[in-house]
Amino acid sequence: MAFDTFREFLAMGGHATYVWSAWGLTAVLLLGAVLHARFERRQVLRQLRRRVRREAHQAGRNAGAQPIQTSRGRSTNEA
Repeated sequence: MAFDTFREFLAMGGHATYVWSAWGLTAVLLLGAVLHARFERRQVLRQLRRRVRREAHQAGRNAGAQPIQTSRGRSTNEA
């Protein structure tokens, strides 16, 4: 090991302030990225669940509707 004692290791040869602040900032940023990704994932899943419920509800309302021919010959189920 490059340091004889744990105290020397923590002092990092006089560069402890720079070294440990860099480690700390890196840890905070990595933790922030993980937390942000988890938040975004939950938000996207929540939006998808709402969308599925909304589309299922609209499909139930439009189930009895007759298809309407569009100008290009395609049919839609508009109510």
